[in-house]
Amino acid sequence: MTAAHAALAPAGLPGPVLRAERLAKEFSGVRVLSDVSLDLRPGEIHAVIGENGAGKSTLMRLLSGYLKPSEGTLFMDGAPAEFHAQADAQAAGIALVHQEILLAEALTVSENIFIGREIARFGRLDERAMREAAAAQLAEIGCKVSPNDLVRDISLANRQLVQIAKALLGTQRVVIFDEPTAVLTHDEVDPLLDIIVELKRRGVAILYISHRLDEVERLADRVTVLRDGRMVGTYDAHGLTPRRMASLMVGREFASLYPARQDPARLGQDESTPALEIEGAHVPGFVTDVSLTLRKGEILGLAGMIGAGRTELFEGLLGLRPSSFRAVRLHGKPVGFHSPAQAAKLGVGYLTEDRKGKGLLLEEKLAPNLTLAALDRVHPIAGLDLAGEADLLDRAVASYDIRLRSRDAKAGQLSGGNQQKLLLAKVMLNEPSVLIIDEPTRGIDIANKSQIYAFIQSLVREGRSCIVISSEMQELIGLCDRILVMRAGRINGELAGDAMTESNVALCATSSATNEKIPGRNIDG
Repeated sequence: MTAAHAALAPAGLPGPVLRAERLAKEFSGVRVLSDVSLDLRPGEIHAVIGENGAGKSTLMRLLSGYLKPSEGTLFMDGAPAEFHAQADAQAAGIALVHQEILLAEALTVSENIFIGREIARFGRLDERAMREAAAAQLAEIGCKVSPNDLVRDISLANRQLVQIAKALLGTQRVVIFDEPTAVLTHDEVDPLLDIIVELKRRGVAILYISHRLDEVERLADRVTVLRDGRMVGTYDAHGLTPRRMASLMVGREFASLYPARQDPARLGQDESTPALEIEGAHVPGFVTDVSLTLRKGEILGLAGMIGAGRTELFEGLLGLRPSSFRAVRLHGKPVGFHSPAQAAKLGVGYLTEDRKGKGLLLEEKLAPNLTLAALDRVHPIAGLDLAGEADLLDRAVASYDIRLRSRDAKAGQLSGGNQQKLLLAKVMLNEPSVLIIDEPTRGIDIANKSQIYAFIQSLVREGRSCIVISSEMQELIGLCDRILVMRAGRINGELAGDAMTESNVALCATSSATNEKIPGRNIDG
C-alpha cells in the first residue's frame, strides 16, 4: 500500500472522524512536513512511526489545533474543519497526550487534571468533587499517586500518567498519543495499553506514536510511516514486523540493533582493580545497604521497577540527594562526591534521565550547552574562547553524528535523539573513565538507539566503564555484560550470560525471595 491509499477505509469500519488531506507545515521558510494525508476512524488504532525529525510531532500538533497548516485541509465527519487554537480541537472532541510533560509543578495532581475545567458549586470550586474524580481517573490508568500530591514531588513516570489522565478527562472522539510510554517501565506500560484498547472498543479513534515498535505491532490496525517530513506510505499492520517497520523508517534494511558483545572472559582481566566500588550505600527513603562493583571495560546494567531506587542510588552517589556510604572507591582510591561537577573532575560522567529538564538548556544554543560542564577548556581567565568553543562543537557534531540544520540552533530545536547525542558529547568532553547513563534511549527512534548503543560499546572498548540504568529490559539484555536488578531499595539479583532474560529480570524485580547471583543460569519458572 502506498501513500495514495492512506484515505481508503479498512473493510468494515465506518467513515473517518478526522481526516487530513495533503498537510504541509513551514517554519521560517523551512518545510518540515509535506503532502501528508491520513484518516482516523472510530474503533481503530492508527499508528504513525518514523525517525526523530521525521515530522511526527508536527503532524500531531496540526491535528490537535496547536499549529495551523501552511497547506492542506482537515475534515471532521467529512466537513472541512479549521482549528484556530487547541481549545477548538478540544471542543471538537480531540485530545492530545503530549510527549513533553506539560504540568504545573507547584499545583496538586488534582488541580493539574482539572485546570481550565474546574468543577464549581454555588459559585465556589468543589475541590472534593475534583479530588474524587481525579482519583477515579488515576485508578483507571493504574496511576497510584494521590490527587493531593504536588506534581513536583512525584516521579517523571507518574507525571506522564497524570498527563494522560488529564487528557482522557471527559468524552473524547479522537485521542492522539505522542510517545505515551516513553518514560514508563514495562510494568507500567501494560495497564496503559489496556486503556487504549478499551478506548478503541468504545469506538474512540486513536492515533498512536511510539518508538517502541513492539507496541505498534501489538496495538495498531494501520501504520503510517514518515521519513524526512514526507509519507512513505500507510500499511495494514497485520504481518508488519518491527524489523520491516524499522526498514521503512530508515529507507534501508536494518541491521542488528545491538553491537557485538565483548568476550566475558576478557572483562577486567587487564586490570585487577575495579573501576568503581560502592559499599553500604544508604539513600534515606530509597536505598538500603547497596553494594556493587563495576569492572574496567564493563557495561553494567541496573534494572528494576519505578521506585526500586536505581536513579536515587546514583543521585546519592553524586551528591544530588542526602546519602551515606561505608566506602566508595574509584580505581581503587577512596573518593566522595559532593556534586556531579566534582565527580566529572575525578573522572565520573553522569547523563541524567531528564535531558530536557536537567541535562540541557533548551533555550540556549548548542555550543554553550556542549561546553557547560567543561568551562575551563573554553573560558580561560582572559575571556571566552569562541573559536575554541565552535571547534569543539564541530568535533562533537562529527563524532556523535548530531543532525542539525544550523550551528546556531537552540538545543530545544533538536530532535530527541540528537539532544541525547549532544548530552553524551557534553559529558564525554571531560573524558570520564566511568560513565553513568540513566535511560540512554528514552523517547528516541530506532536508528538513533542503534547509534547510541554503538557509542557506548566503543567507549568501553577504549577501556572506559559504563553503568546503564534502564526501564527497557531488552535494552539491558542486548547491551550489557551483566545486570543487577533492584527491588525496594536493594539489589535483589544479579544476572549474567544466558540468565539475562526478560523473565529473569522480571522475577528479580518483583520477587522478594530472589536475592541471589545467577551467572549463566536460567531461573524461568
